[in-house]
Amino acid sequence: MIYFDHNATTPIAEPAFEAMLPFLRDEYGNASSRHELGTRARAAVEQAREQVAAAVGVQPVQVVFTSGGTEANNLFVKGIAMRRKPGRIAIGAIEHPCVREPARQLAKSGWTLAELGADSDGVTRVSDLAALPGAQTAAVSVMLANNETGVVQPVRRFADLARGAGAVMHTDAVQAFGKLPVRFAELGVDAMTVSSHKIYGPKGAGALIVDKRLDLGPLLAGGGHERGLRSGTENVAAIVGFGVAAELAAALVDTYRDHCAPLRARLEAGLVQRGARIFGAAAERVPNTSYFAFPDVEGETLVIQLDAAGFAAASGAACSSHHSGPSHVLLAMGVEPALATRAVRISLGRGNSEEEIDALLAALDSILGRLQRMSAIAA
Repeated sequence: MIYFDHNATTPIAEPAFEAMLPFLRDEYGNASSRHELGTRARAAVEQAREQVAAAVGVQPVQVVFTSGGTEANNLFVKGIAMRRKPGRIAIGAIEHPCVREPARQLAKSGWTLAELGADSDGVTRVSDLAALPGAQTAAVSVMLANNETGVVQPVRRFADLARGAGAVMHTDAVQAFGKLPVRFAELGVDAMTVSSHKIYGPKGAGALIVDKRLDLGPLLAGGGHERGLRSGTENVAAIVGFGVAAELAAALVDTYRDHCAPLRARLEAGLVQRGARIFGAAAERVPNTSYFAFPDVEGETLVIQLDAAGFAAASGAACSSHHSGPSHVLLAMGVEPALATRAVRISLGRGNSEEEIDALLAALDSILGRLQRMSAIAA
């Protein structure tokens, strides 16, 4: 199988895997225990915290470990609601479901939800936030890079507007971290989400990076772990792997870009030659992501055919694969629903090659030809 679904998850990097192994067997201590096994586990967690902090340019105390990006995003949205009177929360219309859904839950409990629209290139409109009555906006969340299109969002501009209105600003940087240089202070945000398994680390670990002045309520009450913001025994092995993966991601970000960008250019030249439409092509994008559609081929059908031919791709976001219907991201961009159902995402990684791109394009020739013949017979 040739893997082209790195925005869904990535294979664990060997250094991260090796670092995890002791904590899966011999170093099994609880990081809250006072004996030697426990203190070694605690030291490992704190070393990982330092690695994640260094990777995004913050102090270790600002890193709150979670089970992943979904929990971190919920911690921000619901944690803010616990500490503030109901007001307005403004989010991008193209946000990941783990921001959209908790924000919609707030809207059922006295908050006002404002969705900021996107232009036809997939860029969330800053003007939509500027047009809102500022005093009523308590929180803003705009992702740094979209998980479907790969389009990079003007987060710093949103953060400046939010600060001027007295609102707190969050960005979901899960799909940007490791693909772009991500520095917390440069973004001007109050909170930022990152995830391990998107950067060649293990599943089950993520973090909310927070400004030290930010007051959040915890989602989980209990023993007061993670400075009281995330109670529960730490997943030491996953956190250790996350720390190593974060260090590697920051060190290799330029290498990642230089490797993936030419591969995507080769892929998209071939796709356009075959009649595909590339979504978000005119905007700045992370270097590994291509979201496209052939006007006469259903996205799910094409993904199934590619899988049978030995290629792993996606029709939209992996987290939404159990939902039918067109992508909410493409609909927000003004793409016709019929074309939106035909969308397929290829997301490249460190291990992909020109030969694999050429093999994919050859497979598409065969698949598209077969589907066209079937359509002609059915007609």
